[in-house]
Amino acid sequence: MESSTPEFALPESGDGIEPVTAPSPPSEPRRFVPYWHTALLIAVFGVLSIGNAKSGHGAHSGHSNVRIYLGTMTYEWVFTGYVWWGLRRAGLSLRELIGGRWKSVEDFLLDIAIAVGAWFGTLIVLAVVALAAGMGHGDSLSDTQKQIGFLAPNSGVEVFLWICLSATAGFCEEVLFRGYFQMQFSRLLRNRWIALIAVSILFGLGHGYEGPQRMVLIALLGLALGILSMVRKSLRPAMIVHTMQDAISGLLLRALR
Repeated sequence: MESSTPEFALPESGDGIEPVTAPSPPSEPRRFVPYWHTALLIAVFGVLSIGNAKSGHGAHSGHSNVRIYLGTMTYEWVFTGYVWWGLRRAGLSLRELIGGRWKSVEDFLLDIAIAVGAWFGTLIVLAVVALAAGMGHGDSLSDTQKQIGFLAPNSGVEVFLWICLSATAGFCEEVLFRGYFQMQFSRLLRNRWIALIAVSILFGLGHGYEGPQRMVLIALLGLALGILSMVRKSLRPAMIVHTMQDAISGLLLRALR
């Protein structure tokens, strides 16, 4: 019985024949959300931001807070749905964008602890910046209350809806800014740190109704949340910080009335 030759046997030395090698497996195609999808989202976001900045307190004074809260939650979820649609078309998922899910109770508690520590640290930094910019005196605080005080909840129903709105903003805005925009800007600018600064500025500009000084503080908050997301490689702690910040700010405005 004749012996068979192995399929990938090396040739004898000096016969001038190259060894046969197995073909390398095809690389997985890279998945990207197209830039037109991002441009359209920024355009709509910009129109809403400019409209909110121009409307100010007076435009909302005749409206119920319930109407404002529900309207804001609606368009934030619409934005998130649009992001989800773009991700799905590219073969991606919201779970990938967020950074997976909690695998254990310990993971959840760790993110809570990280979020609380990051929140306190961010508050200290923002307070120092606000004082340095002269935002700590009585007139500035009064102006801030006039600028955004109308958003503070009044009744028990509004308090409940405000907390729901805070949780919505914590989830949706982190998906939008620290997730989607950070991903797209990093690919466009080819540098995640430059992208982080650009996204933080965009985040501040999106809060035009709060006035120029607070827009700067909000941009710095966005910068802190972006760094937190990069270090943790997950949006979850930033979502918790964002929810806490919005919820407590609204309740403080209510208490100061």
